[in-house]
Amino acid sequence: MINRYGAWVKVPAAALEGVFLMVAYRHLEINPVGDVTVVRFRDHKIVEDINIQQLGQELFQLVEADNHDKLLLNFSSVDFLSSAALGKLITLDKKMKAHGGTLKLSNIRPEIFEVFSITKLDRLFDIREDEADALAAF
Repeated sequence: MINRYGAWVKVPAAALEGVFLMVAYRHLEINPVGDVTVVRFRDHKIVEDINIQQLGQELFQLVEADNHDKLLLNFSSVDFLSSAALGKLITLDKKMKAHGGTLKLSNIRPEIFEVFSITKLDRLFDIREDEADALAAF
């Protein structure tokens, strides 16, 4: 950790137990709401391969390293979503299930929801109309 003077100091792991550490995410905005981790996307267009790779790494870190077991992905700021991004969401769903977690999606624009419907991904994911509805469903 960094102390108040800006110097790195070693902190025993036991001292950090129960402490919520903020990790900087480039593509995600993370907000805890009760025991649910609400994830909002910083990018309006999720289409470029390099950004999708980084986004996937950040999403997977939430599950594998940070042990979040209830994730709500809020798509309210997303205007475009590529098929490669859909692949990352499928992988995230598998990782969540493997860790005994729950994943829900909300606030998906109708034109993006149509892609979920055509690809039958609306059957794989628990998609809710808005964040409040999704939070209540956990």
